[in-house]
Amino acid sequence: MTTESKAARPALPASPLLTERQEARRRRILHTSAKLASRGGFDAVQMREVAESSGVALGTLYRYFPSKVHLLVATMQDQLQHMHETLRKRPPSEQDPGARVAQTLMRAFRALQREPHLADAMVRALTFADRSVSPEVDTVSRLTTAIILDAMAPPAAHRSQEPARPAAPPTPEQLSAVRVIEHTWHSALITWLSGRASIAQVKIDIETVCRLIDLTTPERGGQGGR
Repeated sequence: MTTESKAARPALPASPLLTERQEARRRRILHTSAKLASRGGFDAVQMREVAESSGVALGTLYRYFPSKVHLLVATMQDQLQHMHETLRKRPPSEQDPGARVAQTLMRAFRALQREPHLADAMVRALTFADRSVSPEVDTVSRLTTAIILDAMAPPAAHRSQEPARPAAPPTPEQLSAVRVIEHTWHSALITWLSGRASIAQVKIDIETVCRLIDLTTPERGGQGGR
């Protein structure tokens, strides 16, 4: 969620081509991973149990996901994709871009709040991820960035049939603000999961950092307008 974006409009990498049967198998695995994590967190996700519950051989599971960390980061990617679809069906209603981003991220946060064990497992996997998991972590980051960029789009853009995006490509200053927001959202999630921050404090932090969007919006006279 905190890896820097590699492009002005981060495009999600295409999934490896899978047959319908392989895709169904992958979905069963991810569903099982999420279910086990929801029950008992990171430690509850054991590869052998995931394989048995998904109806696949253990070797097959490892071909899809080389480790539990790979599996749980992919689970976070899957959860974020579903969250993104849900958020786009009910776009934010606030007038200012920063407020729209804050509203969207708090809705995403509350969705994770409803599944604290799952959220903890996915965040721990991101924390443990090494370079071998970089492609999956980058995809999680791009999804988070896409959610933020969609929220930045004017309300009218959400009502059109076109994909919701800001009217103009985000400026370097805006992308920098998005990265800071991603870092803050990730940090807020960690501090909440560890019991070191309340939901109220998380809301304050998210709303505060999202003001960077307004400060870097060109028409508002921020640095992006220079």
